[in-house]
Amino acid sequence: MPLKFLADVYHSPCIKCRGCEAICRNYNQVPEGVFRIKVVTINEGRPGQLNFPLQCLHCNDPPCMKVCPVNAIWKREEDGVVLVKKDICIGCGYCASACPFGAPQFRKGGVMGLDGKMDKCTYCVQPYDPKDEQGKEIFREPKPRCAMVCPTGTIVAGEQKEIVEMLRKRAAEKMAMGQLERVFLFF
Repeated sequence: MPLKFLADVYHSPCIKCRGCEAICRNYNQVPEGVFRIKVVTINEGRPGQLNFPLQCLHCNDPPCMKVCPVNAIWKREEDGVVLVKKDICIGCGYCASACPFGAPQFRKGGVMGLDGKMDKCTYCVQPYDPKDEQGKEIFREPKPRCAMVCPTGTIVAGEQKEIVEMLRKRAAEKMAMGQLERVFLFF
């Protein structure tokens, strides 16, 4: 049951309220300057302007995982969530270069301007500091808060099979209305 995101900016346009960014920062205790989700605007101030909420897409074949020289990035078999072992991350930044969506984030400082602790969206299964006071890893139920609070419903999260079915229905609606040229972004 792979878990995925759908950012359906054509069916339910993002209004750039940044509620997704705020809930993520608060729920996951993400420090200032690091974004697990960020709203990006394309064609700002021009016709066709679109706001896209971007986070880690938990790829089926993650390029960030392939380039990590110390195997700090791993994918859970049960749900496909891609996570980071921060205690072994060396902060080389290869993952940031490999990811086409800008998901890997680093705080400033340390070697090459990075502090060696890569962070990214964890589908809300882990906070920024993934270990408790006893050093035990924290794992929570996969319920992305960004999707829960999105007022327009732009961000949809769930099982890949359900999201694909939703996408098919919405595409059929657009076809029936003669708007096939509308593009859906499936993450």
